[in-house]
Amino acid sequence: MATAKGGAKKAAKKPAKAPAKKPAAKKPAAKKAAAPAKKAAAPAKKAAAPAKKAAAKKPARKPNAAFMKPLTPSAALASIVGDKPLPRTEVVKKMWDYIKKGGLQDAVNKRMINADAKLKEVFGKAQVSMFEMTGLVGKHLK
Repeated sequence: MATAKGGAKKAAKKPAKAPAKKPAAKKPAAKKAAAPAKKAAAPAKKAAAPAKKAAAKKPARKPNAAFMKPLTPSAALASIVGDKPLPRTEVVKKMWDYIKKGGLQDAVNKRMINADAKLKEVFGKAQVSMFEMTGLVGKHLK
């Protein structure tokens, strides 16, 4: 009899759960409320469009004077880029020209630069990341 009572207790503890249903009237009401909000938002977008055109007519950006200041390269760097004073941007461009002309970019990992004799004087090691390169070149500019 203990099993009969235990079975009855389990059945009594688990009431039948009815699936919770939301009233159908609330859903259409929510959609109706959302529809007028979309219509109100549409004219606001049209008003914002002329403002974007006005912002696009800003004057052209001027280069930073620090980047454009001519700097004199050291003797080791001058053997690659020349001995005339150049802005940092031009020095980096000439370095990349030299690297690509000599095929010094690593074939497997393009971010690495394999230094030849001239570049080894500037970098101080045999292989350098392209992100390290500008920092190492900056030490050779005055």
